[in-house]
Amino acid sequence: MAKNTKHCSFCGRLESQVDFFILGQDSAQICNECAVQASEIVKENTSKKSSLLNLKKEQLPKPIEIKEYLDEYVIGQEEAKKYLSVAVYNHYKRLMQEKTTDDVDIEKSNIIMVGYTGTGKTLLAKTIAKKLHVPFTIVDATVLTEAGYVGEDIESILTRLLQVADYDVKAAERGIVFIDEIDKIARKGDNPSITRDVSGEGVQQGLLKLLEGAVVNVPPQGGRKHPDQKMIAVNTQNILFVCGGAFDGIEKKIASRLNTRVVGYNAAKENELVDKQNLLQYIAPQDLKSFGLIPEIIGRLPILTYLEPLDRTALRRILTEPKNSIIKQYIKLFNMDAIELTFDENVLEYIVDKAMEFKLGARGLRSITETIMMDEMYEMPSKNQSKLIVKLLYAQSKIEKTNLNRLRIA
Repeated sequence: MAKNTKHCSFCGRLESQVDFFILGQDSAQICNECAVQASEIVKENTSKKSSLLNLKKEQLPKPIEIKEYLDEYVIGQEEAKKYLSVAVYNHYKRLMQEKTTDDVDIEKSNIIMVGYTGTGKTLLAKTIAKKLHVPFTIVDATVLTEAGYVGEDIESILTRLLQVADYDVKAAERGIVFIDEIDKIARKGDNPSITRDVSGEGVQQGLLKLLEGAVVNVPPQGGRKHPDQKMIAVNTQNILFVCGGAFDGIEKKIASRLNTRVVGYNAAKENELVDKQNLLQYIAPQDLKSFGLIPEIIGRLPILTYLEPLDRTALRRILTEPKNSIIKQYIKLFNMDAIELTFDENVLEYIVDKAMEFKLGARGLRSITETIMMDEMYEMPSKNQSKLIVKLLYAQSKIEKTNLNRLRIA
């Protein structure tokens, strides 16, 4: 091939393989096909950023629409879905508010969700992220520590939001952050700490400026801050924070406030209507304070909602009904190997019974199903078989042979 043969500087195709070249400086040239692809990439990124920064009111998802979308993936939890839908809708409207002469400034309404493990707090956050037109990230509060200690600084929360927004600061400043396991940074007692509480009260104090709104210098690549590192200034004034946590043991705080008992029959007459099986529905800000959240944090999370504990009916629906249900996921996995997977009805009932026994909520469904299906997932791809029916005796034998019983909670 002659050295002066023209070829595309992007894809390398020869002049004879394309329609024409577009010439640039220093003998650079791009073929017509690469030019079309480059144009599509530019349009996609431009439309993405414009959708984040220029939301139109007619495109705004209404609270009912947001909840209907959540209903497709999350079973039950009507109260939590309603609160979350309204909070997100109001966040959109807040981003769209224009300066007026009435001096009414809509403040953001950060939200905190309390619920037992496996009831769907993180799933709600992940699902609503699919519906949004603003940057959304989920962070785990358990890894956060005070500056100078081993762990992640508070600013790492904003670093992840920046990464999701492709380092577009204006888009990140309109985003939503879900802080999971917020209960893990509760201080150990109800009294202020006189010593360093590295992963508790100190972290809560650090979160205050983020929740209320402040300009924070964020390391763009995460990690520890040092003098030579270039910082990005992010204003958290318009960032919506949604927090979630199990708050294990908070029922005792609620029961104490209601002057009743978690176990026993000596409740006062005025508390006869209290549902002791679901004390979370009576949760109040003072219970969060008793658990270990500082009053300043509670004041910056004005919307408090709870998630219902999952009963047997809800677990049975979770197993098969949602768009991304556990059973549908396994059916799709086997279908990718051209294998038709079906479960007998009594197998599904058995999985739900075991999940109720282990008291792990929806997470227990996944663990049990994984245990039952592990051997078949290992062997079936190598077999010349197009159908698989999972029967009750097979499921029982797999559970009994494993040490899954260690998951049982007394």
